[in-house]
Formats: sequence, C-alpha cells, structure tokens
Amino acid sequence: MTGRRAWACVTALAVLVGLTACDADGSPADAAAPSGSTTAAPSAPARSSGSPTPDAAAGEAGATESPAAGRSTELYARTDTQAATAWAQATGEDKALLARIAQTPQAAWIGDWTAADAARDQVRALTTAARDAHQTATFVVYAIPGRDCGLHSAGGVSTSRYASWVDTVAAGVVGQPIVVLEPDALAQLGDCDGQGDRVGFLAYAAAALDAAGADVYLDAGHSGWLPVDEVVRRIGLVGTEHLAGFALNTSNYQSTSDERAYGERIASRLDGLGFVIDTSRNGNGSNGEWCNPRGRALGETPRLVDDGTALDALLWVKSPGESDGACNGGPDAGRWWQEIALELARNAS
Repeated sequence: MTGRRAWACVTALAVLVGLTACDADGSPADAAAPSGSTTAAPSAPARSSGSPTPDAAAGEAGATESPAAGRSTELYARTDTQAATAWAQATGEDKALLARIAQTPQAAWIGDWTAADAARDQVRALTTAARDAHQTATFVVYAIPGRDCGLHSAGGVSTSRYASWVDTVAAGVVGQPIVVLEPDALAQLGDCDGQGDRVGFLAYAAAALDAAGADVYLDAGHSGWLPVDEVVRRIGLVGTEHLAGFALNTSNYQSTSDERAYGERIASRLDGLGFVIDTSRNGNGSNGEWCNPRGRALGETPRLVDDGTALDALLWVKSPGESDGACNGGPDAGRWWQEIALELARNAS
C-alpha cells in the first residue's frame, strides 16, 4: 500500500454507504532549536516478522492527488485532552477562553511513556471513535531513539525495540487517520549520539503505518530551521513511497504564510508531495523563541484543505496550553499550564 492510494475508489464507496500534543497523561511535545546537520543516513533496520519492509533509499514520489480527497471532510475533536479537563473545571471568562482550545480538534501524542500494548489500544480507541463519527483522527508518533537529543522531551524507545514498538502501535489503526511522524527527528538527524539508524527507523515507521491505512506525514521542522535543499535531501533519504507528505511547524510558532511558502517550495522539488502545518499557536507568528515564548496566540482553526495546492491540512498538532518544557516559567514538557493557555486564547483574533 502506498501513501497515495486510489482515493476515487474510497470516495465512491463513501457515496454508496452515505458517508461523510500532549494528552492528559502528559505526553511531551516541544520543538527543538535549529541545527545544521547534513549527516547521511545509515542503512535500514532489519524488519520484524510479518511487518512491511521499508525502502530506506530515496523513494519515488507518488501521484499529486491530495489524500484529503479520500477522507472525511471533518477532523475529530477529542474529549480526553488536558484542555477539556481544565475547561470543565473553569468558570466565567476563563471557561469561555478555554472552550476555544478544548472544543477544537487536536492531535493525540503516542509515545514511549505508555507501554506499547496500551499505546496500540489508545490508537484503536481514537481512530475507531473518529471512524464511527465519520471524521478524521490525528495522532503523533513520538518514540524515536535519541528523541530530542537530550533536551526537554528527551527519551524514546531503544534502537532494538523501535521497529516492534511501531508495529504494535500500527496494529491499532482503524480507518484513515492522519499521522505526524516523529517531530524533530529528521531535522535533528546526526545532531547527537544514540540515534541509531534514524533514517531507516523513519522509513520503517512510515511503511508500517501506511500499510495499516494511515496517511503519514514525516515531520520536517519549520521554515526557520533548515534550508529547502537540505529538507528535500533528508526526505529523499527516507523515501516518499509510504508518505502522504511532510509536516511543518510542529510545536512551533512560525506564521502560516511563511510555512505555506516554505512547504510549497519543498513540495515543488518532490513532485508535489503534500504537507500539513501546525497552526495551534502561531496566531502572532514567531518572536524567535521556541520554548514557551510569551505574547503568542492561537492560530487558524484546523481543517482539511483541498484547494489545488500541495497543502493538505492545517492542524493543531501541539495542544495549546501544554508546556514546551521547564523554561520561561513553564512546567515540564507536556504538562498543563493554565496561564499560557489563557494567554494564547486571549491573544487570538
């Protein structure tokens, strides 16, 4: 199965049947500072029994038709977020402000802070609920070995366990969710020890999740991080055969206009490969800081996009109100910070 499926068939079936972060457990999700690594990729890891074999070499890009053509036109809004809990407990003006976050679709973060079987069950529950509602779920896979190079969201599974961990999580996929694959992993390639065969791991994960039915968007940093040529080169190392596209601005604050221009330049070098943008906290753009900057605002409402460009969706990948890390007065990465949540909502237009 490839990242660009026969969407017309899916759409026809839909007509026949009449169709359509961090979580409360504290998943970390910060964006890292820019780096300039150009380290080449090692070979792909050995595959687990019964799972797809990824192509770690430069893969061919798929057709230019947007995956959005085969999905529901609505994104699934979860009710198990930390924002939802805070909103339920709030009163007055705070409750009204927090509703702007709690009632907006946002991604679930799936990582090694949860046992693999439990992570699989979390994915199954999320994607089943979205399918039953004729909506599209979004989740983030965030367990790459050497994650975040020891910064605020350091962690990840061991190099010997990553493939089997991914296989287990992929087994929970129901329907056609959007998956943002491993924030910062591609942009931090070669920046620290402990990464193992990172290119091979990313290729393996893309293949496994694609085979399970997900639309996989490989995280590629943001416009303030790597130049277009380098992003194109690194995506080529992983290969595009099992990708629906790439993801930009995850957990960062770059403006939508900047990311859209950056994404179109990358896409034009990859045969029109699609991309998604995290708009959760970019309403006021970036002030150059990435860890709990003040004066920011909620960004555009998440939605699927089908406008003839390479942009497939605007998403809330990072959950507004969850800390980037213990910096600028914030708690540990992924912890709820009501003060910043209210500030983001209050500053939104």
